[in-house]
Amino acid sequence: MEQGTRKSRDDTAHWARSVERLNVNEVSGDALNLNVDGRRLTGPVQGFGQLWQKTYRVRLEGVEVAPETVVSWWKAHLPELMPDDSRFYPSLSGVAPGEVLLINATLPGIPGGMPVSTGVLILYADDESFSVMTPDGHPESGFNTFSSYDDGGVTVCQIQSLARANDPIYEFGFRWMGGGAQQERIWRHVLTGLASHFHGAGEVTVQKICVDPRLQWSQAKNIWHNAVIRTALALPGRWVRQILSH
Repeated sequence: MEQGTRKSRDDTAHWARSVERLNVNEVSGDALNLNVDGRRLTGPVQGFGQLWQKTYRVRLEGVEVAPETVVSWWKAHLPELMPDDSRFYPSLSGVAPGEVLLINATLPGIPGGMPVSTGVLILYADDESFSVMTPDGHPESGFNTFSSYDDGGVTVCQIQSLARANDPIYEFGFRWMGGGAQQERIWRHVLTGLASHFHGAGEVTVQKICVDPRLQWSQAKNIWHNAVIRTALALPGRWVRQILSH
């Protein structure tokens, strides 16, 4: 190899295969599987609301731990790090490229919260990061990347999203019904728990950048797939079937 050149890295094995529609494999029996099977993936281009990049970080000051060690533990224990109102259910294969991660959560807006069943695709995963992408109907259209890296001898844990609200109802919820604050609280909770496991005492910082303030009215039709509405419509029928089955 000539001096000054670097061997290219083949990341093919770390990416999910291209899919037309999502397919959920076996997951925990506790997970409610709605609004994921058969859905298409949606990125920021397909969303409705303002486009935001949000970065959450915590520095593991005074802790000697490799980023790879942090991410390995993070993948294996992600469900344990989530708060009670946002439960994650990986497939039996875990956090791996192409797998679907189911999400059962409650959103603010009514007493007790609004139930929503959705999920994300594990788009990419390697030793130092993993990224997820949202499907139709999810509160956001876009990506979240969970990673760890070395910064001057200090290991940093980071969650970064690039996403916009999927439809006008979600945009209203994020702006005026506490959805944005809930999202920030969730990721602070995750990073605080992660740092605590490794005995780090750093403070979680948040950086928010509005990449595009415009609303994409051509995507208002995404309301048809809204996972909150569809969860609310599906749950009564499921409860009736469960009662009759007994």
